[in-house]
Amino acid sequence: VQLVESGGGLVQAGGSLRLSCAASGRTVSVYYMGWFRQAPGKDREFVAAIRWSGGSTYYADSVKGRFTISRDSVKNTVYLQMNNLKPEDTAVYYCAARTGFVYSDYVGAYGYWGQGTQVTVSS
Repeated sequence: VQLVESGGGLVQAGGSLRLSCAASGRTVSVYYMGWFRQAPGKDREFVAAIRWSGGSTYYADSVKGRFTISRDSVKNTVYLQMNNLKPEDTAVYYCAARTGFVYSDYVGAYGYWGQGTQVTVSS
């Protein structure tokens, strides 16, 4: 499975961005798609995930009510709509795919990763 993210950039606090993640390859084996982020000097952390079949969604408490994850099954693309962005959202955002059947927000549970896209929120 190959993943390519796009849509990062620089935005002021309170603004919005939409990230995209295009999946290709053996996507039939994917059960969950997730977004993670990593700020300088910090561990990679879970942001949101979506079950590919059925569309159940999961969010980190820090982004609930501000971020929305969605998917387009025809385009094999996952999106992360980020609203009311805060400076603490600044990080490299990574798209990831999990082939396991059980949901997980653990970084190690996702076997496929994109290259990451930078999101910078200025105050």
